[in-house]
Amino acid sequence: MATTNFLVHEKIWFDKFKYDDAERKFYEQMNGPVAGGSRQSSGPGASSGPGGDHSELIVRIASLEVENQNLRGVVQDLQQAISRLEARLSTLEKSSPTHRATAPQTQHVSPMRQAEPPTKKAATPAEDDEDNDIDLFGSDEEEEDKEAARLREERLRQYAEKKAKKPLLVAKSSILLDVKPWDDETDMAQLEACVRSIQLDGLVWGASKLVPVGYGIRKLQIQCVVEDDKVGTDFLEEEITKFEEHVQSVDIAAFNKI
Repeated sequence: MATTNFLVHEKIWFDKFKYDDAERKFYEQMNGPVAGGSRQSSGPGASSGPGGDHSELIVRIASLEVENQNLRGVVQDLQQAISRLEARLSTLEKSSPTHRATAPQTQHVSPMRQAEPPTKKAATPAEDDEDNDIDLFGSDEEEEDKEAARLREERLRQYAEKKAKKPLLVAKSSILLDVKPWDDETDMAQLEACVRSIQLDGLVWGASKLVPVGYGIRKLQIQCVVEDDKVGTDFLEEEITKFEEHVQSVDIAAFNKI
């Protein structure tokens, strides 16, 4: 019991292996995983703790130093190339003024007289008038405008003629009228004759028949076709009701557009 109490108060790191693994993973994420050859060289008894990570860092640093030396060599080569280019450029700049100085002297040694271009003769007022009279393009444009206007007028005339020949659509309606007599003693044949006696421009009478209403009374049901612009339904009803001796009333039983 005393030994157990002693271990309770003793500071022992039981989870050290977990922290070692976490530290190893951290360095692997920063520097990359260690190559397989280095792991094998360490042997099976090698520890994966801080000592192994320290050796990995040393190898990494050594490789970076080698790369740094290589880069320094490349930079030195570039600096030398730039210095050579600068020396070549300075040489060219020094030699260029002499060429510019000697070039005009060679020209003045044997000067050559350049042929003067022939002076243009001043045009006289008469020649200006002749040039103004010559119109190379104006006449053609005027002829084209006249031809286009003539074609346009010809097409408009043909369109007007074609439109005039085309028959116009006439709006018509089919009407079924119910003409009622006063009583059963009304002569229905005479009543129909009175109705058909109405002759108008745009009115065509059709078939008719007698339909029983009740108490021996029959009404006249007659068909007609009218042109809407020439004959109206109100006017037609007024004309039929003028026969007061035979007609009591007129109703429109059906109305259809044709």
